[in-house]
Amino acid sequence: MQRYWKVLRLFWTAAIAAELEYRINFLIATLSSLGNLAGSLFGLFLFYGNGYTFTGWSWEAALIVLGIFTLLQGFSATFLAPNLNRIVGHVQNGTLDFVLLKPIRSQFWLSTHTLSPWGLPDLIFGSIVIGYAGKRLGLGINDYLLSLLPLLCGFLILYSLWFMLGATSIWFVKIYNVTEVLRGLLEAGRYPMIAYPAAYRFFFTFIVPVTFLTTVPAEIMLGRVQINWLIGAFVLAVVLFLVASWFWRFALRFYTSASS
Repeated sequence: MQRYWKVLRLFWTAAIAAELEYRINFLIATLSSLGNLAGSLFGLFLFYGNGYTFTGWSWEAALIVLGIFTLLQGFSATFLAPNLNRIVGHVQNGTLDFVLLKPIRSQFWLSTHTLSPWGLPDLIFGSIVIGYAGKRLGLGINDYLLSLLPLLCGFLILYSLWFMLGATSIWFVKIYNVTEVLRGLLEAGRYPMIAYPAAYRFFFTFIVPVTFLTTVPAEIMLGRVQINWLIGAFVLAVVLFLVASWFWRFALRFYTSASS
């Protein structure tokens, strides 16, 4: 385990040094994040500004969900997109051979080899929104700490789904449209699930588990979720991670190396 931490530190140090050569990108990423957040706030205001509220969700409570969604966007932009989108390129160019020959697990290498600091603005803005809404709601440090586990589960669920889609590039190579479909579905997480009809809530809970990404962590932070949902989030995260690892090993059986 210590060896993996050492490798991870080397990976990220080199990645940050390379990315900081283009510092104007940080300004562009910040403006883009502000624009996305403003659009999300405007969409939420269209409901609450006219006196309508989602059942059981005040304006501040809905802001908690939006803040968590923004955190997930930052996590994706920082860790997932820079790494997992490159799996397609490795398969197309035959460079996956070199990854498989390295004395380290290929899934770990592909998932952590680089990072992008340009997702940092979303992480900052998401934290600000959560902090503002939490202060208005009188949340304490314990409320935030209780939400860490389901939030980490949400990160793991999102990673597992994205990695499995990346693994399918061994068969289909070009999967950009599929990942965009996933990103589009995850957009539903910017609002509490109660905002959607029952059929949609079923879909976003049991088919594409968006509920566990934003609404469940928000409800735990607000202190009103049943323990069953917390257990469900943990079990789902662990199961999806194990399935993603198994699916990657299964996919490699069909990989034809560039040298064969």
